[in-house]
Amino acid sequence: MRAMEEWARSALRWATTQAAMRAAIRVRAHAGNADAQLLADPALREDPYPRYERLRTPAPFADGALARISVHHDVCTDVLRSEDLGQIGGFTTERLPRVLRLVLRVAGPRPGVSPIDPPSMVAVDPPDHTRYRRLVSRAFSARAVTGLRERTREIADELLDGLEREAAANGGQVDLVARYASLLPVTVVSEVLGVPVAMREQFLAWGDRAAPVLDLGLDWSTHRDVERSLVELDDWWRGHLQRLRRDPGPDLLSRLVTMVDEDGGGLTETELRATAALVVGAGFETTVNLIGNAVALLFAHPDQRRLLAEDPSLWPNAVDEVLRVDPPVQRTGRRARRDTTVHGVPVAEGEWLILLLAAANRDPRVFPDPHVFDVTRPNARDHLAFASGIHFCLGAALARMEGEVALQALFERFPGLAPAGPGRRRRTVILRGHESLPVVLGAPARRARAAPGREPAGTGPA
Repeated sequence: MRAMEEWARSALRWATTQAAMRAAIRVRAHAGNADAQLLADPALREDPYPRYERLRTPAPFADGALARISVHHDVCTDVLRSEDLGQIGGFTTERLPRVLRLVLRVAGPRPGVSPIDPPSMVAVDPPDHTRYRRLVSRAFSARAVTGLRERTREIADELLDGLEREAAANGGQVDLVARYASLLPVTVVSEVLGVPVAMREQFLAWGDRAAPVLDLGLDWSTHRDVERSLVELDDWWRGHLQRLRRDPGPDLLSRLVTMVDEDGGGLTETELRATAALVVGAGFETTVNLIGNAVALLFAHPDQRRLLAEDPSLWPNAVDEVLRVDPPVQRTGRRARRDTTVHGVPVAEGEWLILLLAAANRDPRVFPDPHVFDVTRPNARDHLAFASGIHFCLGAALARMEGEVALQALFERFPGLAPAGPGRRRRTVILRGHESLPVVLGAPARRARAAPGREPAGTGPA
């Protein structure tokens, strides 16, 4: 009975939000709206960049699928940094007709804690956002990331050892996403959060099923998968936080748990679960897509690959150029907290503005030859892949470091690395990456050994 009741509530939530937006997007796509066509047609998302260019008009904003949209670097930057514009999270019902808002109220909120709904850090504004970020930021400071670099290289070498063994048993072929690009960041973030290594595969499964939570206009099956995954993940976090209270370790979550009841602003139980879900999700979703997108770009640009082989000092800049050319997060949005003006355009309180970060990263006014992939580009780091302003990605330094270490280790170990067929892109809109990337490793240039006294990642006890 309870399961049927929850199914009915989920159906109401889907009908009043995702289904309504899905219908609106299709109507707009049929009318010729370029943004709506992109959202409605998975085939166009295989290479969305030509479609983005159709939105590049001289005006600050173009007509998007559900709101005004900008592709301009300066406009997107100013919106992201404006105190007049805040996060959209928690305000989606305000744009629904009154009857749909009433139905949604009957259905109730999404079950479990979601990484994109309040009280998640990415869904709130100051003062809550300031408090969350202050408590969590120490784990992702430049000093903390520098301390993780050696361990990240150890993990990379261990995974590459496993990749080599697996390829030997499979005619030299492996899926780079499944066996390397996803496992490296999820291992690093798991250690940061005190999550058992044995949970890696489960977290990846939850992450894959929950990733569409960022998109609009989901079909019923995807919507149900998202909600079930969020509930399962939230239940696991409840138990994990209880275990950390009984036996805390040196990890970030253990430190946050001990601050819950302290004066001066700790996190409540719900805030802790939302923060944990956000950190683990963002901690590997961005980086797995970064690594996969980078490998695909280097396969397509052998001249750039040769430059990196000749001068490994270019790897940090190459990572930023990947983030510019094919960013893991394609778009974001803001909501007007009050009546305001953006680049001379009036924006009413409550109005949404959509920022097409991937297109802003190819703004010809900022990046000469913007569609050219150039690992030596002097201003590659000026991209907006990590957003800007107070919501600048907390894990940006970690993602950059992981991408640099993972890619350099991979191409140095396997200089003959080559595609073994076409990769398969994820079907998500906001997150862009590869679901699968089959490769042939080729002969290894060297064989790295695991650090003394440490078992290869994933093979030791939980």
